[in-house]
Amino acid sequence: MKKTVLAFTPISAAMIERLQHDFHVIAPTPEQGDPVEHFNEALSHAHGLIGVDRKLDRALLERAVKLEAVSSVSVGYDNYDLSYLNERGVMLTNTPGVLTETTADLGFALVMSSARRVAELDRWTKEGQWQASVTANQFGSDVHGKTLGIVGMGNIGAAIARRGRLGFNMPILYSGNSRKLALENELGAQQCSLEQLLANADFVCVVVPLSEKTRHLISHEQLALMKPSAYLINVSRGLVIDEAALVQALLKGQIRGAGLDVYETEPMTHSPLFTMRNVVTLPHVGAATFECRSAMANRAIDNLRAALLGERPRDLVNPHVWKE
Repeated sequence: MKKTVLAFTPISAAMIERLQHDFHVIAPTPEQGDPVEHFNEALSHAHGLIGVDRKLDRALLERAVKLEAVSSVSVGYDNYDLSYLNERGVMLTNTPGVLTETTADLGFALVMSSARRVAELDRWTKEGQWQASVTANQFGSDVHGKTLGIVGMGNIGAAIARRGRLGFNMPILYSGNSRKLALENELGAQQCSLEQLLANADFVCVVVPLSEKTRHLISHEQLALMKPSAYLINVSRGLVIDEAALVQALLKGQIRGAGLDVYETEPMTHSPLFTMRNVVTLPHVGAATFECRSAMANRAIDNLRAALLGERPRDLVNPHVWKE
């Protein structure tokens, strides 16, 4: 008898078709009735869960009595109760690497659009404000040759650094727990403390995973170290930056602007950040391209398929639960 896979968020018809080769697939949709009710009813039958952006806590996971694996169509896995999954020996997989270049594209797009005020001036133009030659009121900041600071030089951070150094001749600073000698040789990057990075970078790109250690890594004290001409870019997790502190820093002119793809609460419809002309705000679209989402979906399926068919998944977040 085939094992059962339950989608905890909507998945595409192509994903369902691939999964059906090996598994019985339950993918709740509004057309079938209340998706939440359908999901809750099916949970006790699921051997595998697949999806993204849904909180799976202990109370919910306890009802999945047959659960063997959770496959997240994402890199981040802070939505899942990892300690409980470890306790039960349930495998958790994610999709690292697949979205590196796509997310780096967006990270650097936020650098460019913040500095050159792309969103603000697009709106200004469409509102009919362009009635004479632009003045200093519409000037932006150069990007080429400016110092790019990477907070968290992982794969995505390195990809952003390459865009800055190789494309825009930007000196690279980075902070983190370990030196990246290959990147230092390739890009001339320099490791420094977070405090030194904040004080010297013209663009600070935050690319660290969320953990208790990195929660509110950037708050009042750190923002006060930044140049008044600097920009803060976040494509990691919203909780890495103290949003209230960022709002205050922007209002006081402690920094010139920000480019954000992630927030402390998601989704949200109201925020002081949404009213600020010097802040570019996007709705968490770092990996939201057709090509990237397709690749992520296929990697998540590969991981889940391996886990449920007795093979070691490629992207196992908690490898100590794997039993040969």
